[in-house]
Amino acid sequence: MKRILWLLGGLQMLCGLPAATAADPVSPFTRDEIASILKHGPWPPPRVRDSSNQVSGNALAAAFGEKLFFDARLSVDGKIACATCHVPATGWAERRAMAAGLGQAQRNTISVINAAFNRWFGWGGTSDSLWAASLRPLLDRSEMGSAERHASALIRRTPELACHYRNAFGRDPEDEDESVFVNVGKALAAYQETLVSGRTPFDEFRDALARNDTTAAARYPPAAQRGARIFTGKGGCNTCHIGPHFTNGEFDKVGIPVRHADGKFDWGRYDGIKTVLASRFNQQSRYNDNPARATAISTRHVALTLETYGAFKVPGLRNVSLTAPYMHNGSLASLRDVVRHYSEIDEVKLHIAASHPHAEMGEELPLRPAQVVPRTLNLTEQESNDLVAFLETLTELKPLIFNPAAIPAVCR
Repeated sequence: MKRILWLLGGLQMLCGLPAATAADPVSPFTRDEIASILKHGPWPPPRVRDSSNQVSGNALAAAFGEKLFFDARLSVDGKIACATCHVPATGWAERRAMAAGLGQAQRNTISVINAAFNRWFGWGGTSDSLWAASLRPLLDRSEMGSAERHASALIRRTPELACHYRNAFGRDPEDEDESVFVNVGKALAAYQETLVSGRTPFDEFRDALARNDTTAAARYPPAAQRGARIFTGKGGCNTCHIGPHFTNGEFDKVGIPVRHADGKFDWGRYDGIKTVLASRFNQQSRYNDNPARATAISTRHVALTLETYGAFKVPGLRNVSLTAPYMHNGSLASLRDVVRHYSEIDEVKLHIAASHPHAEMGEELPLRPAQVVPRTLNLTEQESNDLVAFLETLTELKPLIFNPAAIPAVCR
């Protein structure tokens, strides 16, 4: 019911009906406030081809990737597809706190919507390209439990998939399993590049401010306007959630426990860096289709530091109201819980790099720079409600439930 009422509110805005009332006026935004809001657009941004993937932007490859995304035969038991966890109807994520495939995973499922705009992939940044990130769950024993030979054999022996492979790559599936497997990841990436969220009520408001259209801007719900002011002002949320995608693409520690129920620790970015550097599919590998390996700069320069312990990806906030629960471990059930967490966060603990078993004896644990440590916001109930109202307006008016490839299937 809440979702329906919110959609009706969005339709009201688009139809030009007044949303504000005399009972809840919003003071005019200052020039600096408007400048901060404008940094979160325009949307959608132009698509940039991934030069490390020879079929990036290729509609035939996207059609192939679509088939693969929904094909459970890629898993070892034939029951788990990419779409099993990345469910279109729930924001291309899922409602469980922790992902589950063949077994129980240790992290929450990240939506693949707008994944094409990422630099690092996964909560710990374990992959440095979308195509490599698409291969990881295929091999993970708790997810799809597959192998190069399993995936490549499926492509070769299935006439329809072999046909799509020829269309996408201009040749029959190779005899070498690993080459075919990597191309499966690149086709999956070509498809996921097409999964871009649509316009939101916030975008209408932001663009109205950009063109100084006060009448159109006034249609944005007053609570959301107040929430936008908190987001870019008192809350300082835009320190990390910045830009059109509402993320700086980096990693941070925000007071979420890293210890699992079984006593094991999830060190986030630290383990992610180790994994990406050791991967045979990273941007420095022979599978990078960029001849100069220009896309490998970030991978070459990433470094293991104490500060990366317990840091996790700063997720984009578009469609955030569709992807509960939240955080790397799915420990916060609602947006209201997320706002409460930041409102009551213990910043003293966040200033200190927590001790960990990997530290050398006598190694000094540094203080985190004050400007990057989340502050206790101490929001009032009204401010919390307003911030939630703002976050809800970052959801597209017409959620992308299913996105077939740009061309009709040509293989039967």
